[in-house]
Amino acid sequence: MAEQSGIDLSAWANRAARALAAVSGIGLLLVLVLIFVSVIMRYVFAAPIVGVNEIVVLASIAIVMLALPWCTAENAHVTVDVLDHRIGRWGRFLGDIQARGIAALILSVLVWRAVLKALDAREFGDASNMLQLPIWPFYAIISLGMALTVVVLLLQLVQILREGAK
Repeated sequence: MAEQSGIDLSAWANRAARALAAVSGIGLLLVLVLIFVSVIMRYVFAAPIVGVNEIVVLASIAIVMLALPWCTAENAHVTVDVLDHRIGRWGRFLGDIQARGIAALILSVLVWRAVLKALDAREFGDASNMLQLPIWPFYAIISLGMALTVVVLLLQLVQILREGAK
């Protein structure tokens, strides 16, 4: 991860981001298999699987949030560099600092709110409509993914400040 993105992330953050991305990838494969089986069951055997949409929606939350730290560490997010050639190296340097700082701040607030939602959902037994799946683990997954993303962003910020404007 650090070699490709040019950012020297700490070893534990690197391993954690990769592990969560691997779990995300496995989750995506399982969702794909579930959808395939569901389509076959519905259209070939006229026996739809109850609650598939609910499972896919909740699994999608986990898939995206667990992959977020790795995607951030790899600088794999969509970026727009329309003005990069006009703002120069100092403009890019300041923009990188600003982008990571703002993202870390906003995600930190969202982590806090997701933790509070997880605690509330657990306390009150919030569950999905059809299958009555508990909701709190999904808030916890959101918190975990975003918290590690904040760590990755802060490590990137430190690295950028060490390297200076390029």
